[in-house]
Amino acid sequence: MRILKLTKDTKKNILEDLLKRSPNSYKQYEARVNEMIEKVRSEKDRAVFSYTRQFDGAELNRDNVRISEAEIAGAYQMLDEKLIAVMKKSLENIKAYHEKQKQYSWFDSRPDGVLLGQKVTPLASVGVYVPGGKAAYPSSVLMNVLPAKVAGVEKIVMTTPCSKEGTVNPATLVAADLAGADEIYKVGGAQAIAALAFGTESIPRVDKIVGPGNIYVALAKKAVFGHVSIDSVAGPSEILVLADEKANPRYVAADLLSQAEHDELASAILITTSQNLAEQVSEEIDHFTEKLSRREIIEKSLENYGYILVAETLSDAIDTANEIASEHLEILTSDPYAVMMQIRNAGAIFLGEYASEPLGDYFAGPNHVLPTNGTAKFFSPLSVDDFIKKSSIISYSREALEPVYKDIVQFAESEQLTAHANSIRVRFEE
Repeated sequence: MRILKLTKDTKKNILEDLLKRSPNSYKQYEARVNEMIEKVRSEKDRAVFSYTRQFDGAELNRDNVRISEAEIAGAYQMLDEKLIAVMKKSLENIKAYHEKQKQYSWFDSRPDGVLLGQKVTPLASVGVYVPGGKAAYPSSVLMNVLPAKVAGVEKIVMTTPCSKEGTVNPATLVAADLAGADEIYKVGGAQAIAALAFGTESIPRVDKIVGPGNIYVALAKKAVFGHVSIDSVAGPSEILVLADEKANPRYVAADLLSQAEHDELASAILITTSQNLAEQVSEEIDHFTEKLSRREIIEKSLENYGYILVAETLSDAIDTANEIASEHLEILTSDPYAVMMQIRNAGAIFLGEYASEPLGDYFAGPNHVLPTNGTAKFFSPLSVDDFIKKSSIISYSREALEPVYKDIVQFAESEQLTAHANSIRVRFEE
């Protein structure tokens, strides 16, 4: 793994390099995605089934596109009981964490008859997209469905690609059933996003779409935004480790590789104040990579977006971490809590040598759907907040309005909105 000295130039080059992975950099696919969306919008089921036949080789129709209760029961039979038990433990942790995020309506009244407040309402329906290409991710099912369930969403519709035989990974189905998905459909790709956004004869329209996917899925979500809400336009996975000379190089190497194995566009970066640690981590990465099953993907990921940066000071390292704004940030320093207080931009922050990134992916409870490609500067992890909406509540008595109505009239007239002014004035005509 390449080792570079952290300078203004290397930082600039790396930031530019990482931004190339953004879905916004793949505009050559947008026309094709938009064409697919319009076809699904106009032809509905017919287009969805045609694209599924073309891309997945599966023959779908209105009778088999939805996962049946028998298929879910069969999935339980196919899955290791120990894995189901682990899923249930993970589910409880995720649920408990997200229940602490719940928001409630509030009202504030005054003696003069003013009532102000905020009404919190769950979304009526949500679509959850679950990838099914290179690998199955039941953990993502739990992370996307459970916050919606905790928020009180009435209808959770899940879509996921199927095999040529029309089957779906059993772990994905079990996770969806455990988490409480209401309906599951065997459709993937941009056609699934279009179906959720506009509805077909078989697949219902939803109010919001969440969940990760490939570049076609990401661009489709971007294209339908406005017709429905979305969580974000997610990019490839990334990890940044901040470490000093006391960090365990074997742990650091293992953690960097945990993200590099996702795909060739994944990013793994170590920023350290120790040249010795940098060299040790590089050696450990070579040793681990030789033994890991996804070696080819890891090597391409590290070749393209893997860096070990040696900083002169911890302050320089922290500043760079804030500029990169990584999806996952591990802090392996002598005082990780002090460093954490200086971090402004990160999706999830892992403190200490026993809080490795996969702990967050699978088990701890916080959501693993996180902002990528520097968007942690202004986005947050998926949460209960993503599945609610808020309405302002306003009520005034005549006694409360009378002392201020002329102020409102003046304000409205200053903007030349005379009908606004009149709406207030008529209430105090003699």
